[in-house]
Amino acid sequence: MSVFNDLQDLTYLRWSHIRSSSGTAGTFLKSESTIAGRKTYYKLSNFDSANGVVGHECVNEIIVDRLLTLLGVDHLSYDLIRAVIDIEGREFETYLCASQDFKKRNESKVALDDYYRTNAEPGESHYDFCVRQGWQKYIDEMLAVDYLILNRDRHGANIEVLRNARAHTIRIAPLFDHGLSLIYSCMTDAEAQNFNELEDKKCQNFIGTHSCYDNLKLIKDPKNVFNGKLTEQDKKFLFDGLQDIISRTFMDKIWDMIYKRYLIYEKL
Repeated sequence: MSVFNDLQDLTYLRWSHIRSSSGTAGTFLKSESTIAGRKTYYKLSNFDSANGVVGHECVNEIIVDRLLTLLGVDHLSYDLIRAVIDIEGREFETYLCASQDFKKRNESKVALDDYYRTNAEPGESHYDFCVRQGWQKYIDEMLAVDYLILNRDRHGANIEVLRNARAHTIRIAPLFDHGLSLIYSCMTDAEAQNFNELEDKKCQNFIGTHSCYDNLKLIKDPKNVFNGKLTEQDKKFLFDGLQDIISRTFMDKIWDMIYKRYLIYEKL
């Protein structure tokens, strides 16, 4: 969850176009590299071919990474890196996310929606299927987190199952991919100021409904979901090193969103 402000030359990376599954305009680009046997995955914020990198989804990943650390939730950790990149012969300076491969040796991954289709019992809900697999705490944490950050993109491929055929093991991957959350749709301070941080926007959820609020009702014991707590003093930790990357208006609005939602959740 570190922020690296020293400019790095990553023009050797080659980027693939991944369309946002939530229907947002623009393109999300991903890349990877393997150095000394260590695989690193990279992704950009929303990219526009005319204007370059225009979004701030990568910053969201760092903020949520830190939030989940505070709450004691197993998750993929990201670094935020300032870099020069090359996209189709044009160079851009931007901040991007880097993460390590969470698969262990001999593990393969499958999207939860595909795993459900081949292993669910007739009429079994997505939530009940995960409970039967022994993943209830994980799913309850995910539903609570997605409410706190208003994650708009928790489709079935953004939850992964990891299988090791040799060892006959199966586990669910740590939480990852939180870019399309918080106030990612805001491009200006004015838009951020006018954003309703408590609004229940329509979200793409594999488990539950399109409402992150309604999905909290699936959690049987909300008081015991998180191992950690969030306090007013944690604002400094969430935004450390981001002061020159996003504006004070954005930081204040994002904090208000997370903390106000957390206080509501605490009263459940």
